[in-house]
Amino acid sequence: MQTFIAFFKRFSIFFFFVLLQILALPTYLQYSSFPKSQYLTSASSISGNMYSWKAKLTGYFSLEENNKLLKVENAMLRKKISSDLYQVNRNTYKIVDTSFEQQYEYIPACIINSTVTKRNNYFTLDCGSLQGVVQGMGVFSPNGIIGIVHNTSSHYSVVKSLLTQNINIDVEIEGAGLFGFLKWNGKSPLKGTITGVSNDAKIKKGARVVTRETLGLFPRGLLVGYVESFSVLEGKPLWDITIKFNENYSRVKDVYVIKNLLLPERKILEQKVPNTPDKPSL
Repeated sequence: MQTFIAFFKRFSIFFFFVLLQILALPTYLQYSSFPKSQYLTSASSISGNMYSWKAKLTGYFSLEENNKLLKVENAMLRKKISSDLYQVNRNTYKIVDTSFEQQYEYIPACIINSTVTKRNNYFTLDCGSLQGVVQGMGVFSPNGIIGIVHNTSSHYSVVKSLLTQNINIDVEIEGAGLFGFLKWNGKSPLKGTITGVSNDAKIKKGARVVTRETLGLFPRGLLVGYVESFSVLEGKPLWDITIKFNENYSRVKDVYVIKNLLLPERKILEQKVPNTPDKPSL
Protein backbone atom coordinates (compact mmCIF):
# COMPACT_ATOMS: atom_id res chain seq x y z
CA MET A 1 0.00 0.00 0.00
CA GLN A 2 2.83 2.40 0.83
CA THR A 3 4.43 1.61 -2.51
CA PHE A 4 1.14 2.41 -4.30
CA ILE A 5 0.84 5.78 -2.48
CA ALA A 6 4.49 6.58 -3.21
CA PHE A 7 3.85 5.88 -6.90
CA PHE A 8 0.97 8.37 -7.05
CA LYS A 9 3.00 10.99 -5.18
CA ARG A 10 5.87 10.59 -7.60
CA PHE A 11 3.66 11.01 -10.70
CA SER A 12 1.03 13.32 -9.16
CA ILE A 13 1.98 16.23 -11.42
CA PHE A 14 1.60 14.05 -14.55
CA PHE A 15 -1.80 12.70 -13.49
CA PHE A 16 -2.96 16.25 -12.67
CA PHE A 17 -1.89 17.37 -16.15
CA VAL A 18 -3.83 14.52 -17.81
CA LEU A 19 -6.91 15.40 -15.78
CA LEU A 20 -6.72 19.03 -16.91
CA GLN A 21 -6.40 17.90 -20.54
CA ILE A 22 -9.49 15.73 -20.26
CA LEU A 23 -11.49 18.56 -18.72
CA ALA A 24 -10.30 21.04 -21.36
CA LEU A 25 -10.92 18.82 -24.38
CA PRO A 26 -14.74 19.26 -24.60
CA THR A 27 -14.38 23.04 -24.37
CA TYR A 28 -11.70 23.02 -27.05
CA LEU A 29 -13.83 20.93 -29.41
CA GLN A 30 -16.89 23.05 -28.75
CA TYR A 31 -15.27 26.35 -29.78
CA SER A 32 -12.91 25.07 -32.49
CA SER A 33 -14.72 24.07 -35.69
CA PHE A 34 -11.93 22.15 -37.44
CA PRO A 35 -10.91 19.88 -34.54
CA LYS A 36 -14.60 19.39 -33.79
CA SER A 37 -15.33 18.24 -37.33
CA GLN A 38 -12.33 15.94 -37.31
CA TYR A 39 -13.44 14.43 -34.02
CA LEU A 40 -17.01 13.88 -35.23
CA THR A 41 -15.77 12.32 -38.46
CA SER A 42 -13.59 9.88 -36.59
CA ALA A 43 -16.34 9.11 -34.12
CA SER A 44 -18.82 8.53 -36.94
CA SER A 45 -16.39 6.26 -38.72
CA ILE A 46 -15.79 4.22 -35.60
CA SER A 47 -19.51 4.06 -34.82
CA GLY A 48 -20.31 3.10 -38.39
CA ASN A 49 -17.85 0.24 -38.32
CA MET A 50 -19.20 -0.93 -35.00
CA TYR A 51 -22.77 -0.84 -36.30
CA SER A 52 -21.68 -2.68 -39.44
CA TRP A 53 -20.03 -5.44 -37.43
CA LYS A 54 -23.07 -5.62 -35.20
CA ALA A 55 -25.42 -5.87 -38.21
CA LYS A 56 -23.34 -8.63 -39.78
CA LEU A 57 -23.18 -10.56 -36.53
CA THR A 58 -26.91 -10.12 -35.91
CA GLY A 59 -27.69 -11.05 -39.51
CA TYR A 60 -25.64 -14.23 -39.22
CA PHE A 61 -27.54 -15.41 -36.17
CA SER A 62 -30.84 -14.42 -37.82
CA LEU A 63 -30.30 -16.42 -41.00
CA GLU A 64 -32.57 -19.27 -39.94
CA GLU A 65 -35.43 -16.94 -39.02
CA ASN A 66 -34.98 -14.92 -42.23
CA ASN A 67 -35.05 -18.11 -44.29
CA LYS A 68 -38.33 -19.11 -42.68
CA LEU A 69 -39.84 -15.72 -43.50
CA LEU A 70 -38.62 -15.96 -47.09
CA LYS A 71 -40.15 -19.42 -47.50
CA VAL A 72 -43.51 -18.18 -46.27
CA GLU A 73 -43.31 -15.20 -48.60
CA ASN A 74 -42.33 -17.40 -51.56
CA ALA A 75 -45.24 -19.73 -50.86
CA MET A 76 -47.63 -16.79 -50.89
CA LEU A 77 -46.14 -15.46 -54.14
CA ARG A 78 -46.37 -18.86 -55.84
CA LYS A 79 -50.08 -18.91 -55.09
CA LYS A 80 -50.41 -15.91 -57.41
CA ILE A 81 -48.63 -17.50 -60.39
CA SER A 82 -51.09 -17.93 -63.25
CA SER A 83 -49.77 -21.42 -64.12
CA ASP A 84 -50.82 -22.59 -60.64
CA LEU A 85 -54.38 -21.39 -61.09
CA TYR A 86 -57.27 -23.34 -62.54
CA GLN A 87 -59.11 -21.30 -65.16
CA VAL A 88 -62.83 -21.13 -64.39
CA ASN A 89 -63.95 -18.87 -67.23
CA ARG A 90 -62.63 -20.54 -70.38
CA ASN A 91 -64.41 -18.19 -72.81
CA THR A 92 -62.50 -15.02 -72.06
CA TYR A 93 -58.88 -13.94 -72.35
CA LYS A 94 -59.33 -11.09 -69.91
CA ILE A 95 -57.88 -11.90 -66.51
CA VAL A 96 -60.28 -10.80 -63.82
CA ASP A 97 -60.82 -12.04 -60.28
CA THR A 98 -63.65 -14.38 -61.31
CA SER A 99 -61.71 -15.99 -64.17
CA PHE A 100 -59.31 -18.03 -62.03
CA GLU A 101 -59.67 -20.18 -58.96
CA GLN A 102 -56.78 -21.08 -56.71
CA GLN A 103 -55.66 -24.65 -57.44
CA TYR A 104 -52.38 -25.02 -55.53
CA GLU A 105 -51.18 -23.95 -52.12
CA TYR A 106 -47.64 -24.39 -50.80
CA ILE A 107 -46.60 -25.30 -47.28
CA PRO A 108 -42.98 -24.29 -46.48
CA ALA A 109 -40.92 -26.95 -44.72
CA CYS A 110 -37.36 -27.83 -43.81
CA ILE A 111 -35.59 -31.17 -44.27
CA ILE A 112 -34.26 -32.29 -40.90
CA ASN A 113 -33.04 -35.77 -41.89
CA SER A 114 -32.26 -37.46 -45.19
CA THR A 115 -30.48 -40.32 -46.97
CA VAL A 116 -29.07 -40.53 -50.51
CA THR A 117 -26.88 -43.66 -50.45
CA LYS A 118 -29.56 -46.34 -49.96
CA ARG A 119 -31.63 -48.14 -52.57
CA ASN A 120 -34.74 -46.44 -51.20
CA ASN A 121 -34.13 -42.98 -49.79
CA TYR A 122 -36.36 -40.76 -47.69
CA PHE A 123 -36.50 -37.21 -46.33
CA THR A 124 -37.96 -36.15 -42.99
CA LEU A 125 -39.72 -32.76 -42.86
CA ASP A 126 -40.37 -30.55 -39.84
CA CYS A 127 -44.10 -30.23 -40.56
CA GLY A 128 -46.99 -32.68 -40.44
CA SER A 129 -50.75 -33.05 -40.25
CA LEU A 130 -51.09 -29.99 -37.99
CA GLN A 131 -49.82 -27.91 -40.91
CA GLY A 132 -52.15 -29.64 -43.40
CA VAL A 133 -49.69 -32.20 -44.80
CA VAL A 134 -51.23 -35.54 -45.81
CA GLN A 135 -49.99 -38.68 -47.51
CA GLY A 136 -49.58 -38.42 -51.27
CA MET A 137 -48.71 -34.73 -51.52
CA GLY A 138 -45.88 -33.70 -53.83
CA VAL A 139 -42.77 -31.95 -52.50
CA PHE A 140 -40.39 -29.69 -54.40
CA SER A 141 -37.53 -27.27 -53.81
CA PRO A 142 -36.55 -24.08 -55.65
CA ASN A 143 -34.24 -26.25 -57.81
CA GLY A 144 -36.48 -29.21 -58.60
CA ILE A 145 -38.94 -31.82 -57.37
CA ILE A 146 -38.09 -33.81 -54.24
CA GLY A 147 -40.61 -36.62 -53.92
CA ILE A 148 -43.99 -37.62 -52.51
CA VAL A 149 -45.17 -37.59 -48.90
CA HIS A 150 -45.17 -41.19 -47.69
CA ASN A 151 -46.46 -40.82 -44.12
CA THR A 152 -47.20 -38.10 -41.57
CA SER A 153 -47.53 -37.52 -37.85
CA SER A 154 -48.76 -34.39 -36.08
CA HIS A 155 -45.45 -32.54 -36.41
CA TYR A 156 -43.38 -34.47 -38.99
CA SER A 157 -43.62 -36.00 -42.45
CA VAL A 158 -41.61 -38.68 -44.23
CA VAL A 159 -41.12 -38.08 -47.95
CA LYS A 160 -40.44 -40.80 -50.48
CA SER A 161 -37.52 -39.35 -52.42
CA LEU A 162 -37.02 -39.45 -56.18
CA LEU A 163 -34.04 -41.62 -55.27
CA THR A 164 -36.37 -44.54 -54.59
CA GLN A 165 -36.91 -47.79 -56.45
CA ASN A 166 -40.68 -47.78 -56.91
CA ILE A 167 -41.48 -44.19 -57.84
CA ASN A 168 -42.95 -43.04 -61.14
CA ILE A 169 -43.30 -39.34 -61.90
CA ASP A 170 -44.95 -38.17 -65.11
CA VAL A 171 -42.52 -35.87 -66.92
CA GLU A 172 -42.28 -34.04 -70.21
CA ILE A 173 -39.26 -33.28 -72.38
CA GLU A 174 -39.75 -29.66 -73.32
CA GLY A 175 -39.45 -28.68 -76.96
CA ALA A 176 -40.07 -32.23 -78.17
CA GLY A 177 -43.52 -32.66 -76.63
CA LEU A 178 -42.54 -36.12 -75.39
CA PHE A 179 -43.94 -37.72 -72.24
CA GLY A 180 -42.55 -40.48 -70.07
CA PHE A 181 -42.02 -41.76 -66.54
CA LEU A 182 -39.13 -40.68 -64.36
CA LYS A 183 -37.38 -43.55 -62.53
CA TRP A 184 -34.18 -44.08 -60.55
CA ASN A 185 -31.89 -47.04 -61.20
CA GLY A 186 -30.26 -46.99 -57.77
CA LYS A 187 -26.87 -45.85 -59.01
CA SER A 188 -25.91 -42.17 -59.02
CA PRO A 189 -27.97 -39.80 -56.82
CA LEU A 190 -27.31 -37.14 -59.46
CA LYS A 191 -29.02 -38.92 -62.35
CA GLY A 192 -32.33 -40.54 -63.25
CA THR A 193 -33.88 -42.24 -66.26
CA ILE A 194 -36.98 -41.70 -68.37
CA THR A 195 -38.90 -44.63 -69.78
CA GLY A 196 -41.80 -44.98 -72.19
CA VAL A 197 -40.54 -42.66 -74.97
CA SER A 198 -40.65 -44.11 -78.49
CA ASN A 199 -37.26 -44.16 -80.23
CA ASP A 200 -38.73 -42.75 -83.43
CA ALA A 201 -39.03 -39.40 -81.65
CA LYS A 202 -36.23 -36.84 -81.84
CA ILE A 203 -34.54 -35.81 -78.60
CA LYS A 204 -31.99 -33.07 -77.99
CA LYS A 205 -29.22 -33.33 -75.45
CA GLY A 206 -29.63 -30.67 -72.78
CA ALA A 207 -33.41 -30.42 -73.20
CA ARG A 208 -35.32 -29.44 -70.05
CA VAL A 209 -37.31 -32.13 -68.28
CA VAL A 210 -40.33 -30.82 -66.36
CA THR A 211 -43.35 -32.21 -64.50
CA ARG A 212 -46.74 -32.96 -66.00
CA GLU A 213 -50.03 -32.59 -64.17
CA THR A 214 -51.26 -36.11 -64.85
CA LEU A 215 -51.67 -37.29 -61.25
CA GLY A 216 -52.32 -33.86 -59.78
CA LEU A 217 -49.33 -34.10 -57.43
CA PHE A 218 -47.22 -31.42 -59.10
CA PRO A 219 -48.14 -28.33 -61.12
CA ARG A 220 -47.16 -28.50 -64.75
CA GLY A 221 -43.69 -27.20 -65.61
CA LEU A 222 -41.67 -27.74 -62.40
CA LEU A 223 -38.05 -28.34 -63.37
CA VAL A 224 -36.71 -31.86 -62.84
CA GLY A 225 -33.45 -31.85 -64.78
CA TYR A 226 -31.83 -31.93 -68.22
CA VAL A 227 -31.35 -34.68 -70.81
CA GLU A 228 -27.77 -35.89 -70.52
CA SER A 229 -27.71 -38.86 -72.91
CA PHE A 230 -30.00 -41.32 -74.70
CA SER A 231 -29.69 -44.62 -76.55
CA VAL A 232 -31.99 -47.26 -77.99
CA LEU A 233 -33.33 -49.63 -75.32
CA GLU A 234 -32.21 -53.11 -76.28
CA GLY A 235 -35.02 -55.25 -77.64
CA LYS A 236 -37.63 -52.51 -77.44
CA PRO A 237 -38.64 -49.59 -79.71
CA LEU A 238 -37.94 -47.12 -76.90
CA TRP A 239 -35.30 -44.67 -75.85
CA ASP A 240 -33.23 -45.25 -72.74
CA ILE A 241 -32.90 -41.63 -71.57
CA THR A 242 -30.58 -40.47 -68.80
CA ILE A 243 -31.18 -37.10 -67.20
CA LYS A 244 -29.13 -35.08 -64.74
CA PHE A 245 -31.19 -33.86 -61.80
CA ASN A 246 -31.20 -30.12 -61.31
CA GLU A 247 -31.35 -30.60 -57.53
CA ASN A 248 -28.48 -31.94 -55.43
CA TYR A 249 -30.36 -34.22 -53.02
CA SER A 250 -27.45 -34.45 -50.60
CA ARG A 251 -27.58 -30.71 -49.91
CA VAL A 252 -31.23 -29.69 -50.23
CA LYS A 253 -32.79 -28.20 -47.10
CA ASP A 254 -35.69 -25.83 -47.82
CA VAL A 255 -38.71 -27.32 -49.60
CA TYR A 256 -42.43 -26.80 -50.22
CA VAL A 257 -45.27 -29.30 -49.82
CA ILE A 258 -47.89 -28.99 -52.57
CA LYS A 259 -51.59 -28.97 -51.73
CA ASN A 260 -53.83 -29.42 -54.76
CA LEU A 261 -57.13 -27.86 -53.72
CA LEU A 262 -59.02 -29.43 -56.63
CA LEU A 263 -57.62 -32.96 -56.27
CA PRO A 264 -60.41 -34.32 -53.99
CA GLU A 265 -63.03 -33.31 -56.55
CA ARG A 266 -61.03 -34.97 -59.30
CA LYS A 267 -60.60 -38.21 -57.35
CA ILE A 268 -64.33 -38.45 -56.63
CA LEU A 269 -65.07 -38.06 -60.33
CA GLU A 270 -62.43 -40.58 -61.43
CA GLN A 271 -63.67 -43.16 -58.91
CA LYS A 272 -66.93 -43.30 -60.82
CA VAL A 273 -65.17 -44.68 -63.90
CA PRO A 274 -66.03 -48.42 -64.20
CA ASN A 275 -63.11 -50.80 -63.71
CA THR A 276 -64.65 -53.74 -65.62
CA PRO A 277 -64.32 -53.83 -69.41
CA ASP A 278 -67.40 -52.85 -71.34
CA LYS A 279 -69.49 -55.73 -72.65
CA PRO A 280 -70.52 -55.61 -76.29
CA SER A 281 -74.14 -54.64 -76.69
CA LEU A 282 -76.44 -57.28 -78.21
